[in-house]
Amino acid sequence: MTAPDGLVQIDVTEAERRLREDPARPVLLDVREAGEFADIRVPGAMLVPTSAFAQRVSEVPADRPIMVICHLGGRSAAVAGFLQRSGRMDVVNVTGGMDAWQRAGLPTRTGAPEPGEGDLPA
Repeated sequence: MTAPDGLVQIDVTEAERRLREDPARPVLLDVREAGEFADIRVPGAMLVPTSAFAQRVSEVPADRPIMVICHLGGRSAAVAGFLQRSGRMDVVNVTGGMDAWQRAGLPTRTGAPEPGEGDLPA
């Protein structure tokens, strides 16, 4: 998977603002692996690891905007590009990933996820 040239990129501050304020209720799609997600994650993020993405792509909601995040932005750009090439136009890549999210001091959770954490948020 590679990112297309026209992929929209947003920074972590804009992603966090959209999670709080956007009435379309965007989904933050975390494509890191489960161990990375357990180490640190954004509260309410949906986990679909890149390694399982092809098998689980149907779980990505079709009726809500998608913001894709990983550790630094490479894997998320590839997944966002795949979604875009599949016809999704409401997809953006979160540049800098969880590394930038954490450096910006934005809300995070650490440790073993609670049951249901990482599932599609309501």
